[in-house]
Amino acid sequence: MEDIEVMYKRVWATLDRMSAEADKRNAEAERRMKKLEKLVGGISYNNGSFAEEYFFNSFENGEQNFFGEKFDEISKNLKYRWQGLEDEYDIALFNHASVALIEAKYKAHENDIPGVLKKAETFRILFPHYKDFKIYLGLASMSFYPELEQKCIDQGIAVIKQVGETVVINDTNLKVF
Repeated sequence: MEDIEVMYKRVWATLDRMSAEADKRNAEAERRMKKLEKLVGGISYNNGSFAEEYFFNSFENGEQNFFGEKFDEISKNLKYRWQGLEDEYDIALFNHASVALIEAKYKAHENDIPGVLKKAETFRILFPHYKDFKIYLGLASMSFYPELEQKCIDQGIAVIKQVGETVVINDTNLKVF
């Protein structure tokens, strides 16, 4: 009987040691994963910031004649919250009768379109003094795939992209929101 008890104690001691070692390995893996998440998140944030800055500078330094209109004012990262509703507009262009809201992405995706469309709705609520202004929407990206461009055009959203050292705006079928 004693041999079995000794054997059980050894087995349990071994299992406890193995469990403690596994816990250490898991803790180290978790630490590394968090570090990797932070690194990847930082890269993604930097890419997004780069795209916003690139397109903002292009509009700020350009003539701002597009969407068939001339815009006099430009704002970057316009953010507002009111009665639980909050939104941020990467680039907003203004004139006496129109507002252009441009969402800037490093690499645009089809799932960005609903968010862009929602910008007109939230802007009218958050900035009611622009309620009678025409609102134009644009999706600016360093990279578009053809199907995404077409979906934007079909929805009435301007496609704004980098082509070489130039910003190209396709406002075919642009809709007033």
